Amino acid sequence: MARVVLSGMRFHGYHGVFEEEARLGAPFIVDLEIEADLPATDDLARTIDYARVYELVRRVVTGERYRLIEALAHRLARDILDSERLARAVTVRVHKPHAPLPGAVGDVMVEIHRRREGDAFGGDGDRIA
Repeated sequence: MARVVLSGMRFHGYHGVFEEEARLGAPFIVDLEIEADLPATDDLARTIDYARVYELVRRVVTGERYRLIEALAHRLARDILDSERLARAVTVRVHKPHAPLPGAVGDVMVEIHRRREGDAFGGDGDRIA
């Protein structure tokens, strides 16, 4: 098993429970760790394509609206497991560094881990809806 990591992907999105967040947007940072059985190959078509994964994340973060970053993280995990046939599991971290809180906070982040359903490495695994 190997891990493919894309960290610090920065996007401007419109996620949050307040109307100002939907109107003005804010920065969001996404980190991904994809667990996969990667073949010993030099052929991009037979492995995880970082550009394709980045584009998937960019499209969801910038093109859709979620009230909660938890929902956004679940959507990203599901889409990655659906689109990357070699992916066995994925960890998604969505950071909201400018979350509207009543005090100083360096970062707000949610992390989820999902394993492909029925994966031999994870038993029954989490069901991806």
